[in-house]
Amino acid sequence: MSGARILVVDDEPEIRRALRTNLAGHGFEVTVVAGGGEALAEAARARPDLVLLDLGLPDLPGLEVVARLRAGGLEAPIIILSVQEEEEQKVRALDEGADDYLTKPFGMNELLARIRAALRRTGGSSRAGQAVLELGDLQINLERRLVSVRGEAVHLTPKEYEMLRYLAANAGKLITHRTLLRAVWGAEYEDARQYLHVFVAQLRRKLEPDPAQPRYLLTEPGVGYRFAGGGDESGRAGERESGG
Repeated sequence: MSGARILVVDDEPEIRRALRTNLAGHGFEVTVVAGGGEALAEAARARPDLVLLDLGLPDLPGLEVVARLRAGGLEAPIIILSVQEEEEQKVRALDEGADDYLTKPFGMNELLARIRAALRRTGGSSRAGQAVLELGDLQINLERRLVSVRGEAVHLTPKEYEMLRYLAANAGKLITHRTLLRAVWGAEYEDARQYLHVFVAQLRRKLEPDPAQPRYLLTEPGVGYRFAGGGDESGRAGERESGG
């Protein structure tokens, strides 16, 4: 992952300097810009491997920048860095195409963990294209639709399997409630969040060594879920709630 190209978009000079110094010190190639227009031009020119984007930009709304980056064909992960803590803002950013969201102030170790998780997900061959997903003690055979934990087969209902397959194929990425409901149940169910609470609880009972302290299926309160692959450093204490 060292050498990956990261585009930092933030209007605060101190944050730009801090991120450039810290990320370069960990072997990343870093470009910093202060506005949305510059970000769009730089992304089109250099095709970064990952974008760190502040939502409070002076020239363009951050959500518009996300949408225009995706419309322009950028497939690299976008991690939002913002002082805005509102649940609705996080969900809108993720639904527009962002991959993750960190609220300022944040710790550099957590940011680096999120960056590594995002680059693992997109680096090399795609998880979604693999016949077998292996994440910690969990193995998912996509061709045979078989799931095992520590070598022992686990019986899942069709919906449980589809939910697990989708989350595991996007391991490390924060998936909103609406996105997950659309992927597993269809667009007409995108507001039926009660389904998720039930199925997440069922999956944790079947897959987790301790469902009350999940290693795999982590909750981002009010926003969605992240499949951490057993040892993903991006899991936080707040995501260890077992209630969904």
